[in-house]
Amino acid sequence: MDYKQEYLRWMSSDKVDAATKAELKALADNEEEIKFRFISYLAFGTGGLRGTMVAGMNAMNVYTVAHATQGFANLIIKEGKQERGVVISHDSRNNSDLFSKVTAEVFAANGIKVYYFDSLRPTPVLSFSIRYLRCIAGVNVTASHNPKEYNGYKAYWEDGAQLSPEQAELVSSYISATDIFSGVKRMDFNEAVKSGLIEIVGTIIDDAYIQNVTAQLVDKSVIPSMADHLKVVYTPLHGCGHRLVPEVLRLCGLKHLYTVGEQMVIDGNFPTVKSPNPEYPEALSLGCALAEKVGSDLVLATDPDADRVGIMIRRADGQFMSITGNQVGALLLDYILTAYENTGTMPDKPYAVKTIVSTELATKICREHNVDIYNVLTGFKFIGEVIKNHDDVGDGHYLFGFEESYGYLKGTYARDKDSVVASMLIVEMAAYYKAKGMTLYDALLRMYEKYGYYTETTVNVAMKGLDGAEKMKALMDSLRKEPPKTIGGLKVMSMRDYQTETITDFVTGEKTPTGLPVSNVLYFETEGGNVVVVRPSGTEPKIKLYLLINGADQNSCAALLAEFRKTVEAWV
Repeated sequence: MDYKQEYLRWMSSDKVDAATKAELKALADNEEEIKFRFISYLAFGTGGLRGTMVAGMNAMNVYTVAHATQGFANLIIKEGKQERGVVISHDSRNNSDLFSKVTAEVFAANGIKVYYFDSLRPTPVLSFSIRYLRCIAGVNVTASHNPKEYNGYKAYWEDGAQLSPEQAELVSSYISATDIFSGVKRMDFNEAVKSGLIEIVGTIIDDAYIQNVTAQLVDKSVIPSMADHLKVVYTPLHGCGHRLVPEVLRLCGLKHLYTVGEQMVIDGNFPTVKSPNPEYPEALSLGCALAEKVGSDLVLATDPDADRVGIMIRRADGQFMSITGNQVGALLLDYILTAYENTGTMPDKPYAVKTIVSTELATKICREHNVDIYNVLTGFKFIGEVIKNHDDVGDGHYLFGFEESYGYLKGTYARDKDSVVASMLIVEMAAYYKAKGMTLYDALLRMYEKYGYYTETTVNVAMKGLDGAEKMKALMDSLRKEPPKTIGGLKVMSMRDYQTETITDFVTGEKTPTGLPVSNVLYFETEGGNVVVVRPSGTEPKIKLYLLINGADQNSCAALLAEFRKTVEAWV
């Protein structure tokens, strides 16, 4: 593709608005920026779209959103499922409302019925609504936890999970075969509403969603029993968890809920945080300040589309500390299994699911409780796939699934991570331990005493620029061609190459299948059961290296983790 020619085509097209042309004209002397914006279309992957909001093909704007949606519509039409319709929602980001309307206009122009939410909604509500309305697909306009300059949209199929790699590839091919200006159909939003092609939906779906969420309480008596004593601070970080998270927590019996007023304000500029990412302790600083003032037991924060939740708990000295997504996932899993056993309500054939980059402590917990656990590729769609496969044959009872990036789901009402149900379960868990005179910090220490010590970290290596993809490919190729013999001083026992679907045992030389879909991921296991996973990010230009360490105690784990980190940083 001739990027300069595409740039000039946008500049001269009568389809491009004056403001966009003015922005592009200002780039006339910036060859590198022109090349970056017009060298290719914004990639459409299994998660949909994500990019910065600027003019050009390789960015989020009304033209690329419409173009991608036309490709998605073509997939639905090819499947002959347009009569089932799609659901569209959006988060609090700048331009999310605009992009969601553009998305609806394209679907409507293609004769596909649109159910359009009357205001912003969490991503898990979108996942639920696809199943509730029996639609063929859905879109939530969001860039999740990315900084304010970004937007995107998450694309879903009829089971409520994000698109499969095969479906995303088909959509990409339809996008490539469609001219961004002449090949995109679009209908005026208000006209589409009048004609019935767009139907506005709202609280009826919310009510059904809330019923499904609150049904996931393991023991409904726990929160009310501690309601006079448990205090919780919550912040939506200016996002769309602002309404449903507090409503669900109060419905479950929580009396002392304090919300961070400055961050309850819907604002796509996220003015009170550097990045609206609940993984970062600094994003919860206002919540911690309020917690100190009111004497709260914990602080919860959800990201802008409210599919992930971060948490701060009190240490033994009373100071707040953050805990990782792996720690939260393991604590919740242990609590859920223990509570079912204590109440005699453990279902038949129970199972849990985690991703391959998430803590192996979950495997140990499930083994101790005689519960099956499945390891899947990174991405909650693969957790949803396990649920679907079990439901299709009517075998097994799904208990809980999680990924290390603060995403959790209990229940099958949705097929993506849900911070609303996770927040509710965290509060239930906190109430359970408080009744025993324990904090969540105490529970964390007791869990390690019971199952052994585990620690994890992720090393992110940015590879930006036009040659970023080439750098990532070179690193993956190098590790495949010459796998490391040792990591952190420990012998590498096996390698799983999910691209070739092969597990290689370096001791016996035996090769066996991975049993998982093809993916550009490498998984190295050392003696002692320590793990390093390497994969290119699916949403950002960077390589991610996941280090999963276990040991006798915190100090030995920390020392081994430091050695592992030295090894992998030398690779990049």
